This record gives sequence, C-alpha cells and structure tokens, in this order.
Amino acid sequence: MQLKIKKLKEDAKLPSYAHPGDVGLDLYSMENIVIKPGEDIFIWHGFALEFPEGYCALVMDKGSISKAGLKTMGGVFDAGYRGEYNTHLVNLSDKEYIIDVGDKVAQLVIVPAIIADIEEVSELSDSSRGEGRFGSTGKK
Repeated sequence: MQLKIKKLKEDAKLPSYAHPGDVGLDLYSMENIVIKPGEDIFIWHGFALEFPEGYCALVMDKGSISKAGLKTMGGVFDAGYRGEYNTHLVNLSDKEYIIDVGDKVAQLVIVPAIIADIEEVSELSDSSRGEGRFGSTGKK
C-alpha cells in the first residue's frame, strides 16, 4: 500500500519504522513538553497523510511511554482526513514526564477497516452472551 506524506512544518520529523517488518510508525515530538500528573496534552506532528479508502490510521501507545504512565487517547484518523496528525496524551502517573524535541511519543498503525452498511432493525438475533455486561463471564 502506498502511504503519501506531506510535510506541513519544515522542522517536522516524518514518521518512520524502527525495524524492518514493524507495523507501528514512530511519531515524534516537535517541541519540548512537560506533562504534569493528571494533565492531558496534544502533540502536533507537522505532517498530513493520504492512504486508500478502506484503511484507517490508529495512534497507539509507545511501550516506553506507557511504562511511565502515559496513555494515548482517541486516535482514529480516517482515509479522507488531510489535516495535521497529532497525539493526545494523558499522564496517569503521579510524576511529571518530560518530552524533548525528537522524542518518540506514540506509534501510528495503518489497518484495514470495514465500512459497514447500516440497517436499522426492530430486533437483533439471540446470542449466547445476550445483554451480559461487565463480569458476565465470571472471574475464573
């Protein structure tokens, strides 16, 4: 699949794969940031993408950042989106976290996505789970 990348800011570091065969493109910070405990921030990456319909781009946690207590929020980009990509991070730890220019902050994964035909119905078919919610399968 062809992934087209347009630099929107001159100093943007474009996403890249760290190793052959990786599925996550590393996303880099363009600024120095301190994220305080409980704080959430947007990190802008300075690029836009184009890829075929039937795919989406998902912003996912980077292992090193998640070990420090940071979590990506949201992060689904549709094929038709041509704006600047960003990462929304929240600090769930009790310590501030420092991000420097050029640090890896998240991963971008391009995945196939089914675009469903929506049909409103008056009833849904039965299933073994039914309306079971949290804990419906028990603890063991």
